[in-house]
Amino acid sequence: MSLVIGEKAPDFTLPDQDGKLVKLSSLKGQRVVIYFYPKDDTPGCTKEACNFRDRWDIFQKYQIRVLGISKDPSNIHTKFIKKYDLPFSLLTDLEPCPVATSYESYGLKKFMGKEYMGLKRQTFVIDAKGNFELIYFKVKAAIMADQISSDLGLD
Repeated sequence: MSLVIGEKAPDFTLPDQDGKLVKLSSLKGQRVVIYFYPKDDTPGCTKEACNFRDRWDIFQKYQIRVLGISKDPSNIHTKFIKKYDLPFSLLTDLEPCPVATSYESYGLKKFMGKEYMGLKRQTFVIDAKGNFELIYFKVKAAIMADQISSDLGLD
């Protein structure tokens, strides 16, 4: 299966940092950025989250919802949000990561010569109708929010 711009994004329901359930289909009518990332409070993931935080005014201006998804539990998300003053929700997709799998964002990874199953750093922009508008399979963590803003012509 290959995800394609213009096709319907897989629906999901996941808990946020407060344990509240977030259902993608309930967000129809607005753009949604979904970014998958490996782990809270690691160098690359922190850079990516802080780039979204630093560009938050643009996302708010255009009423774009930002959702970060990792397999970290809610209490870890809460600490990460507080530590870096993140203004958006972080969702938990526990192993075997069914949501990340449906977005082709979970699979075999290599790190320091070892292979393991994990979340891939990938980002998706979902349009107001619930379809893929932009897909980023290769992400530069430190500038992902900047890239989305530019690609959507929001600057």
